[in-house]
Amino acid sequence: MSTSVDGLVSGLQTSSMITSLMQVEAAPQTRLKTKVSTAQTAVASYQSVNAALTSLKNSADSLGQLSTWRAVKATSSSSTVTATAVTGTNSASGTTVFNVKSLAKNQITTAKVPTSGDISSGTIQITTGPLDGSTNDKVNTITLGDDKSPKGVAAAINAAGIGLKATVVTTGGSSDILQISGAKTGSANAFRIDSGLDGVSSPLTNVASASNAQLEIGGGDDNAANGGYSVTSDTNTFAKLMPGVSITVSKLENDVTVTSDQDVSGIASKMQALVDAANSALSEIGNQTAYDAATKKGSPLTGDFSVRNISQSLLSKISLGLTYTNPSYDKTQPSDPSTRTNLEKISISLSKFGVALDSTGKLTFDSAKFTAAYNENPLQIQAAGIEFADQMEKYAGDQSTNITSVITGRKNEIDGLNSQISNWDIRLAAKRTALQKQYSDLETSLGKLKNQSTWLAGQLSGL
Repeated sequence: MSTSVDGLVSGLQTSSMITSLMQVEAAPQTRLKTKVSTAQTAVASYQSVNAALTSLKNSADSLGQLSTWRAVKATSSSSTVTATAVTGTNSASGTTVFNVKSLAKNQITTAKVPTSGDISSGTIQITTGPLDGSTNDKVNTITLGDDKSPKGVAAAINAAGIGLKATVVTTGGSSDILQISGAKTGSANAFRIDSGLDGVSSPLTNVASASNAQLEIGGGDDNAANGGYSVTSDTNTFAKLMPGVSITVSKLENDVTVTSDQDVSGIASKMQALVDAANSALSEIGNQTAYDAATKKGSPLTGDFSVRNISQSLLSKISLGLTYTNPSYDKTQPSDPSTRTNLEKISISLSKFGVALDSTGKLTFDSAKFTAAYNENPLQIQAAGIEFADQMEKYAGDQSTNITSVITGRKNEIDGLNSQISNWDIRLAAKRTALQKQYSDLETSLGKLKNQSTWLAGQLSGL
C-alpha cells in the first residue's frame, strides 16, 4: 500500500526519490519488456511472410489438381437451355444435339371444398411414389386433430413430411379450393389420395400430372436402330448427358446444340494466380528483410538469412526450369516410381508455357504464349504444368513449416520473458513497500528528535 511521506519533518520529496530509485530497480524489467516488444514485432513479420507462403502453396495446389486441367467450358445454342461446366475429373470436350420433348412437372391435385365445416372423418390415407405397384410406393396415414376443416386438413398434410404441400385457395364464392402439390417434379414423385376426404364438394382432379423431362438424341428411342436414344430426368437438369457438363432445360425446343471445350483460359487464370502469389511472397519477404542504407535502419527480419534466402531459392527454381520423369514413358515399368529403372527425364524451360523472370526479379506470365503452347501439345504442357505446381506447392509448404517452427520458438520465448516480467512485478512491489517504510520510519525518527529538541530548548529557557 502506497503511503505519502513527503516533507512531514525533513521537507524532503521522498515520493519523488522513491520513484527515481524504483526506476533504477526496474531497469532489468524494462529491458525484458523491450525484448518482448522486439520479439512480438518479429513474430508479426514471420506470420506475414508465412501467410504469403501459404497463399502460394494454396495457389499451387489449385493449379496442380487434375480437375483444373480437365475442366471444360460449356456453351448452348439456345437461350432456354443452360449448359454449366461441373468441377471434377470426369469431363471431356464434345458436342451433342438434342430435342427437348418434355419438361419435368410436379403433380397438382385440386378439389372444391366448403368454406366452413369438416371435410374428413379424421384419418387421410395418401400413397406416394411412382404409383406402379412396386415397393417404391409408400402408403402414408395422416391422423387429424380436432380441426377437420379444409385448413386443418391442409395443415396436417404439410406437417406430415411426405413431400406434399397443401393450401386452401379462397375464391370468394360459395366454395374454396383445396390444392395439394408434390414438392418435387418427376414421375417417381406422384401421389394418390386413397381415402379420408369424403367431405369435398367435387371429385379430386389432377390439374397436372407428375412427369419427367425428356431429351431425344438422334431421333430418340423411335430411331434406336440408327443410334437414336432418349434420356429422362425427374428434374429439368440432366447431369449425365455430357461428361463434366450439367444441362438445364426450360422450354420445348428442337435442334439444341451444346458444346464443351477445354477451358484453357481457366487453366491460364490459375497459372496467373500462382505467379501473382509467388510475386506477393517475394514482395513480402523483401519488405520484411529490407535494409535502408541511407538511414541505416533495418526491418524486423533483416538479420534472418533463412528468410532472405527464400527469395533466392524461389527465383532459382524459376530460372533453372523443370526436370521431371516423363509420366507416359515405358508403360511396362512398375507402377511404383521408386522401383522403376531407365526412366526418361524431361527438362523444360518455364518460358515454354509463359512463365519467366523480368529485370526486377519478379515473375511474369504470358497467357497467350501459354495458350499457344497448350494447343500445340496439351499432354506435354499438362504434365509440365502439374509438375511445376507440385514443386511449388512442396517448396512453399516446406518453407512455411520452417517459418512456423520459428514462430513457435519465438512465442515460447515471449512466454518465458512475460513470466520473468511478472516475477519482477512482485519484486518491485516489495521493494517499493520497503522504501516507503524506510522513509516513513526516517520521518518518524526525525519527528521524535525534533520533539525532544523542542522540549530541551524549553527546559533550558526556563533556567
